[in-house]
Amino acid sequence: MVNDIAIARNDFPILKEVVNGQPLAYLDNAATTQKPQAVIDALVHYYQHDNANIHRGVYTLAERATEQYEAVRQQVATFINAASVAEIVFTRGTTTSLNWVAQTYAPTILQAGDEIVISIMEHHSNLVPWQQVAQRTGAKLRYVELTASGELDLAQYGDLLNARTKIVSLTHVSNVLGTINPIKKMTAMAHAVGATVVIDGAQATGHFPVDVQELDCDFYAFSGHKMYGPTGIGVLYGREALLTAMPPAEFGGEMINLVTRQKTDFKPAPAKFEAGTMPIAQVIGLGAAISYLQHLGWPAIIAQEQQLTAQAYQELTAITGVTVYGPTEPTRRSSVLSFNLQGLHPHDLATVLDMQGVAIRAGHHCAQPLMTDLGVSATARASFAFYNNQADLRQLVTAVQAAKEFFKL
Repeated sequence: MVNDIAIARNDFPILKEVVNGQPLAYLDNAATTQKPQAVIDALVHYYQHDNANIHRGVYTLAERATEQYEAVRQQVATFINAASVAEIVFTRGTTTSLNWVAQTYAPTILQAGDEIVISIMEHHSNLVPWQQVAQRTGAKLRYVELTASGELDLAQYGDLLNARTKIVSLTHVSNVLGTINPIKKMTAMAHAVGATVVIDGAQATGHFPVDVQELDCDFYAFSGHKMYGPTGIGVLYGREALLTAMPPAEFGGEMINLVTRQKTDFKPAPAKFEAGTMPIAQVIGLGAAISYLQHLGWPAIIAQEQQLTAQAYQELTAITGVTVYGPTEPTRRSSVLSFNLQGLHPHDLATVLDMQGVAIRAGHHCAQPLMTDLGVSATARASFAFYNNQADLRQLVTAVQAAKEFFKL
């Protein structure tokens, strides 16, 4: 493992792949990031040396696995500056985390006539669960709209908030526009009317430091696979008092103190939320990913991603017929660039780019209401990670120009 951002890509074996005769330029990091060798090694080591179920056995392997699993919980708490390890719940991913809050916590505080505020830029994982709970409880779902620059309209948001607002659930970073939302300010505004604040951090935790105490949010959700860790593992942060009051979403082994014929006494949080056999190897892999990020350091990561994003924005917008969506100021957006080439469907553009070894995402990005708001059915999306470099950027821009020329656009 290296600590030089310029050669960090050497830690990622898959980046040496050749696709359609071209070096792989992997630019779909908003969907999932690639894994460094340190994470791969952590997974293999667990299965080769420590594979056992946790919290149950008193034999050596079980104790080693349990110790590693719980050490990562402490590591995650430190990583996002939670007040206690009791505030860290392991889940299958951001989607599961958000669903659990919507399905189990929200119904305990909502009744007919109450209001839930989300934004028009939300991923379906932070939209559909709130639709469902609103339908079940009789609450009303209200939306924060966008400004012309692709940012949330804070004035309109302030007008939405009132005594009926019980829950505000927002994305920290848009997976389409790349917009970094002013969560600390928006949380303070929500708390001023007594609302609980839930944050979707899926697109944030792998790109810049997150401090849940500074943000002052009540819940924060994120996934391991979007921050160089394994798939199948996520985190739900919740204030300890809220997790204590929140009912479990699933029931089964290990999350109970006592079961009788007619009654069950659950363990305290976070154990009461982690029913059955948890994704132990994935948790350990998440710990390795966090260690890797901390080893590189946020200043180097942020500088690399901002430089690539700013240059890509400049070069793509210089191509006649290309529209890039979202904020123009690099410091106000993450490393996500959604764009369209006039006259060519995003899926066709993505296929042409793949023939040049460039991997991007095309579609509605699980954000159909936002697509409607933008007046498009889909976009192409290039998203950068710190391991991307100038060669990847050149492949992207050259391939878009080649597509334009090939289709005579």
